Amino acid sequence: MKKTDVYDIIIIGAGSGGLNIASFMNRVGFKVLLIDKSDKNIGGDCLNYGCVPSKALIHIAKLSHDAKEIQRFLKTKQNTAEIDLSLVANYVNQKKEVIRVNENAEYFRNKGMDVELGVAKFHSKDTVVVNEKLFKAKKIVLATGSRPRTLDIPGINKVKFQTNETIFDLKKLPKKLLVIGGGPIGMELGQAFSRLGSEVSIIQRGSDFLPKENPEISQILCKKFKKEGIIIHNNSTPVSFEDAHTIVVEKEGKNIQFSFDEILISIGRQLNIEGLNLDKAGISIEKGRILIDDYLRTTNKKVFVCGDVAGSYQFTHAAELHAGVILSNFFKPKILWKKVNYDKLSWVTYTSPEIATFGLNEEELKKRNIPYRKIIQDFTEDDRAIVDENTSGKLVLFIAKGKLLGGTMIAEHAGELFQELVLANTLGLKIASMFGKIYPYPTASRINKRAISQIMV
Repeated sequence: MKKTDVYDIIIIGAGSGGLNIASFMNRVGFKVLLIDKSDKNIGGDCLNYGCVPSKALIHIAKLSHDAKEIQRFLKTKQNTAEIDLSLVANYVNQKKEVIRVNENAEYFRNKGMDVELGVAKFHSKDTVVVNEKLFKAKKIVLATGSRPRTLDIPGINKVKFQTNETIFDLKKLPKKLLVIGGGPIGMELGQAFSRLGSEVSIIQRGSDFLPKENPEISQILCKKFKKEGIIIHNNSTPVSFEDAHTIVVEKEGKNIQFSFDEILISIGRQLNIEGLNLDKAGISIEKGRILIDDYLRTTNKKVFVCGDVAGSYQFTHAAELHAGVILSNFFKPKILWKKVNYDKLSWVTYTSPEIATFGLNEEELKKRNIPYRKIIQDFTEDDRAIVDENTSGKLVLFIAKGKLLGGTMIAEHAGELFQELVLANTLGLKIASMFGKIYPYPTASRINKRAISQIMV
């Protein structure tokens, strides 16, 4: 092997979390080495297979849906043209490449950091090897992300299945798309393909899809899906594949056959920790996860984890949260370090309508014995919701001592409408400050004031 190069910090994985840490440490003058498998891997799952391509696809699906909806107001009805999925795929890739201009090896090298492309593994507690070259650092951050879990049932070898890493490359719109898994990925992409023209069925193992969401909220989305022609099968377990286009599913004690042209498997994520030689670094694993403390340190105190590989919330902004905690602690004495805390985390499921959630949910509040008041606000009498045909929306808030503890909203653009609620929750603001705010009429965010007014008058 070649002579060991020494760095202040090495980051393995150039997704959201890794890039945040590498870029900041580079800007403030530290010697940084960023490692990823290839130039195309830079940007991580979010750029390549997740947030960016899915939202680009959802944008086109919305255009298609709106084109059909406008038929109600045309004097002469028109046949909606068939979607050319190859053009959609081109659009998705074009948007990825626009963002990739600032997320590639040469860009970061020009910014002053070193970038090594190749497979990294530990050589010792503070040394990694890539391309038969040794690199040593005072601190190392693992930000290797996750990948889709695959379905392990008899006959899987007969099927060419899709995951979020492959489905955006489809060039032909499937007539029948079967989605296995009713989490955010399955729901977002299932609805998108339905709006593009596929017949979509969703298979969910449990009794509820989006199981992390408030059922009274997620059921509103279920009704919307059914209205759009999407079929959801709860309490359904895939048993086997009969052939390349037929699956057997157990539902209510009966085996049912489903046919499909394409199948999307979205049953969760698997952490990318194989092949890292973690044992050589003194990093312990338990039940397939890296053991970490509240500061995101592994059992090797020189090595930290960031993003999906931490094994908690698998969002791009969760990786940003991790990066913030790690960077903050790097510049403080240990006694002043802060722990990672998810109590103020928020997230959005980008279906139509969107589901936006923040803070503590009702189950957690009860678990912690925190007294709270539950506020439920529907959209039926909201003027903007009436004209926008968004009256099925609902907002649920949990409030104590005049402050927001958490909540959930389902509505078109809920991810934008709830931002002031997230701000109030994050900063611990009194809700009276929101009640005193003058909202332009008829902005959709007035629903927040309407909800809060329930306890202000």
